Amino acid sequence: MPAPTDAAVVNLRRAYFECRYGQLHVRTAFPSTGGFDEATPLVCLHEGLRSSAGFVPLLPVLGTDRSIYACDLPGCGLSDPPPAAPAIGDYAAAIGDFLDALRLREADVFGVGAGAAIAVELALVKPRVVRRVVLARLAVPANAPAPATAPAADGSHLARDFAASLERRGGGEPLEALTAGFAAELAGGVPARWTELALAAWPADQRLPQLTQPTLLLGPAPPAAARIAKAMPAELPAPGAGFIAAAPAALGKRLRGFLGS
Repeated sequence: MPAPTDAAVVNLRRAYFECRYGQLHVRTAFPSTGGFDEATPLVCLHEGLRSSAGFVPLLPVLGTDRSIYACDLPGCGLSDPPPAAPAIGDYAAAIGDFLDALRLREADVFGVGAGAAIAVELALVKPRVVRRVVLARLAVPANAPAPATAPAADGSHLARDFAASLERRGGGEPLEALTAGFAAELAGGVPARWTELALAAWPADQRLPQLTQPTLLLGPAPPAAARIAKAMPAELPAPGAGFIAAAPAALGKRLRGFLGS
């Protein structure tokens, strides 16, 4: 396949798809070929609390030669919430509904944080569909995350929550992207926080060693990730959880080298 050129046109769209929890909001990117001679499609699953908007800087970078599908997890962004707090496997089943709706015979999966755990479960339940896996910042917390700060009439709780968000992001993410992500946290409310609760309860030690697909590990990961048969550890191209917005070109190059065609 010829290398993509700087002149390649990338089409950016949004769409809704049905899943077991209602409608799933998805950001898509695809090359000007309209589906012909594309590389393997890539499904992107965001970190807990946030939304697929975090992948927006990456879409035009990778969408020159393949279709990209960045999903809002159920209860996050513009996707409908589940009726109660789901487990990581439940989130994976909802994304599986999306893959079934697209009738994809093969796809790669890129997950960040809670999205990385969901990517693992998706690869385990759909081994014939998921070809390669990228896991970024899969640091499973030892305890359940703290609840959101109780609202205060003077709005001071927003400053405290923003400070906590800033601490999680590290120093690489542009302030504009951090602010947009913080707005997504506020909009998601309680259902968005369910993703972090699910991650804290996920048995990483049991599930990670079962992965058989080639797996790129970006940034911190649980010790059990070292037992993935085809694991490839690598450093993140930029510090902090805001690494996508901080260095989309460098990340795109790293992903393209691993995913290939």
